Parts: sequence; structure tokens; C-alpha cells
Amino acid sequence: MSPPVPEIAVVVPVHDERDNIDPLIDEIVRALTGRRFEIVYVDDASRDDTLARLRAAMARVPELRVVRHLSQSGQSTAVRSGVKAARAPWIATLDGDGQNDPADIAKLVAARDAGPADVKLYAGWRTTRRDSFTKRISSKIANAVRARALRDATPDTGCGLKLFEREAFLELPYFDHMHRFLPALMQRAGWRTVSVPVGHRHRTRGTSKYGTWYRLKVGLVDLRGVAWLIRRAKRTATEELGR
Repeated sequence: MSPPVPEIAVVVPVHDERDNIDPLIDEIVRALTGRRFEIVYVDDASRDDTLARLRAAMARVPELRVVRHLSQSGQSTAVRSGVKAARAPWIATLDGDGQNDPADIAKLVAARDAGPADVKLYAGWRTTRRDSFTKRISSKIANAVRARALRDATPDTGCGLKLFEREAFLELPYFDHMHRFLPALMQRAGWRTVSVPVGHRHRTRGTSKYGTWYRLKVGLVDLRGVAWLIRRAKRTATEELGR
């Protein structure tokens, strides 16, 4: 007999996060105890012993599954690989650095349960950031520019904590760095999105993988591309004829 389909899958992309593996997995398990869930980690070709730590964790956490990229492909691809591997109809994503609190998944699930059916994405909104001053300022500027260009009514698209319908996500156009534009892409597809205030924590282990100038450079290029996708979007209502 096949195991029951999980209610929710938590997808966590990681690259060189060896010291965060066990603490974050344990937090996810505690946060979702009482639900049918699975955890899908995607190792984006880590160079440290992240994969070895994940193998060891699989032996003690039956809900944990691991997908491995054979070459480094970036966070968006890692998220998509995890979503494709997941079996649950709804996906929660977390950054692998421990700054998102898994306990906040419950806030997103509660918002979904109380929300209308046409909301397909609940985005975490870090109302209090625990990053460096430079990172906070650059993020604030980037969010303002993006909101003005895309009009996605989302105050914080950079938060790794999100909850979305798997089927809706897999229908979105895929490109590198798409994870930074999920609200706008969902809205382009005809769905509504909601932002939910969540916590944010200091990084206590490991180091950030992206510098401020790198984020700015690729962000501006991607912003133009997403704006083009939105302008070119076309949705057509259909109906199937009965016999």
C-alpha cells in the first residue's frame, strides 16, 4: 500500500549549509507535528559535507527526502526541483540558512484555510529584518523599484518563506531567479496573492551566498524580463461542451 499523500511539503534549497542542516530539520519537524508532511531538501551541488549531513538526517527523519543537483544551478532551479519532486498539493518554502522560522508556516496555512480559493500564494512578509544595514537598505530599494514596475502589491518578495499551490507554481514560466518574482508571476497567471507578516532571525551559522551588488545586477535584468512577460500575458476563458 502506498503511503498517504502529505498535506504539505516543505521545500528547502541549500548550498554549503552544513551547520544549518540538523537544527533546521528538527525545527521543521516540531512545527509540523500533527500534520501529514514531507520535507524535500535540494542540495545545489554543495562543496562542503552538506550532502553527508542530509544522508545522516534521512536515517532518523522518515519524512525527509533529498534531491541532489549534479551541478550548481541556483536557488530558483533548486526550488523548482523540490516542487517537482514533492507529492503534496501545497508547498511551503524556506531558506536553508535558518533565518526563516518554520513555526511561521502555521501562520501561512491559517491564512490559506481562511482565504478564498483564488489565492494561490501566501508570501511571508518580514516586518522586522535581522540583516545588516546595507542588506536592509538594498532590499528596501529593490522592493520599491519592483513594486513600482510590476504593481504586484507585495511588500517583501525576497522572503524565502512562502506557501503556494504546487499545480499553480508548475504552470508559471520558468527562468533563473524566478523565485524573487513569484507574486507577480502568480498574478500574471490570474491568481491572487496575500502577504502575511512573519518573523525573521539573525543568521547564526554559515555565510550568505549572494552579495548586494550581485543581487542588484541580476535583479534589474530580471525585472525588465518579468515586466515584459506581464505585458505579453493573455488569459482566455474556456468551457468544455457537454455531450
